[in-house]
Amino acid sequence: MRLRELMRKEVFEASPDECLADAAARMRDHGIGSLPVMAGEELLGILTDRDLMNAVADGAAAEETRVVSYMSSVPIVAAPGDDTATAARLMVQHDVRHLPIVQGARVVGIVSARDLLVLQGWPYQAAARR
Repeated sequence: MRLRELMRKEVFEASPDECLADAAARMRDHGIGSLPVMAGEELLGILTDRDLMNAVADGAAAEETRVVSYMSSVPIVAAPGDDTATAARLMVQHDVRHLPIVQGARVVGIVSARDLLVLQGWPYQAAARR
């Protein structure tokens, strides 16, 4: 299966200068574990639940600390035409759980490790979720 068939096409994002509290609330409200960090159309990084955990452990003030301070820079990405096995290998190889899907320079979707697990357990239902 190609990532274009599995990826979530509705991508919520963060800006580098917004506070961690706002980004965390967006993640909670949408039930997601990451936000691509964008400057206009440019992908600068990704903020994940793991990054937020690190911020909490560091005692960062969520209302004052900016996303850019804890985002993962230079995120690992995949293309819509890549297959799911390639995505799974990338995730394991780089110890990440979220892959922005980019076409050219544009983020067009996102795939999580959970999406790949659903595909493995319920292959016929995975694409229907999108």
